[in-house]
Amino acid sequence: MPDPQSPLPPAHPARLNLTLSLSPIVSLGIGRFAYALVLPDMRESLGWSYSAAGFMNTVNAAGYLIGALIASRMIRRFGWSATLRGGTLAALASLAVCAMTGNFAALSLARLVAGIGAAVGFVAGGALAARIAQSVPAQASFVMSLFYAGPPLGIVASGLVAPFVLQYFGPGSWWVVWWALTLLGAVLTIPLLLTPIPGKAALPDRGASSFSLKPMAIYLVSYFLYGAGYIAYMTFMIAYVRDLGGGALAQAAFWCLIGLAGFTTPWVWRRVLAMDRGGLPSGIVLTVNAIGAALPMLDHSPAMLALSAAIFGLAFSTVTTSTTAFVRFNAPPAAWPGAIAALTIVFGIGQTIGPFVVGAITDALGSLTYALNISAGLLLLAAVAAAMQGKLAKPV
Repeated sequence: MPDPQSPLPPAHPARLNLTLSLSPIVSLGIGRFAYALVLPDMRESLGWSYSAAGFMNTVNAAGYLIGALIASRMIRRFGWSATLRGGTLAALASLAVCAMTGNFAALSLARLVAGIGAAVGFVAGGALAARIAQSVPAQASFVMSLFYAGPPLGIVASGLVAPFVLQYFGPGSWWVVWWALTLLGAVLTIPLLLTPIPGKAALPDRGASSFSLKPMAIYLVSYFLYGAGYIAYMTFMIAYVRDLGGGALAQAAFWCLIGLAGFTTPWVWRRVLAMDRGGLPSGIVLTVNAIGAALPMLDHSPAMLALSAAIFGLAFSTVTTSTTAFVRFNAPPAAWPGAIAALTIVFGIGQTIGPFVVGAITDALGSLTYALNISAGLLLLAAVAAAMQGKLAKPV
């Protein structure tokens, strides 16, 4: 068995991480976030309350939590690349199931499976991306960021498809959108399946148990708050834009702005992500994220909503990149998968709670505004907690 600690081939690390990013493009950018684009039509066609609509993302997040809990075990059993690809295929299959039925239980199960697949693929892919970035130390932060550009690219792709499919086929065509997204995901998965991916060795046990998570407790709290805060914005903002009178073009523009802004993050945040300053880089990014989420409180004009989408998108995907950078700076390589999994678990708990609570608040108060304000507040608290996290003593 090859040594899992051996260096990865240095050839084309940027291209390799871009290939790995196809997994979060499909499982997160499309599999999770595109639900927000279909949610208004599904809610009206299927007679859901906001709580029921939020539950679909809650159960997806619960699947993500389950996936995070089993990811290390799956990597040990099946290897890095098989886990990455298997998780992506599971998320892709769930998209097809969403197109086949309007049954609430069946849709919930599909969303659960999508979350599990996304998490196991993300933990495996994130650890692989970090190891690939390690082969080019001078560009490590930038190369690693390319993997995390996946969700924003998936957001852009789904934003260019879903609103216009809904507009063309009319009310009740949510299932057609899921078929379109399934086809898009299938096309994007092909290069991931065909490209040789290094790192087939099992997850190492040696040295991982010696790394304690206790010193990074406040950082874990920050990531929990981020999970609860960001998902409310990403679940309900399209419904918010639609309630304000925004049609297909406005919805597509808003969603694509989030994705396009997120895609620029490897360049915009390059210096911040290279800072070995404990949780401060994450705190900076989260502060920008909170500002973007809070802007709709000030004004509902198209310009302000566009600014909100751009600023939110600029930061939201970078938070995850900054957590991986934190792990890379503060933990030995053998502990990276375990530390990333721990962060993914607390993140999963936060985003499991967020959508349902926001939906319940909306049902109780009759307006999405209150719940979205809570979302911005949670992001600000996450920023404060992250900034309080100091640098860890890295084991030798």
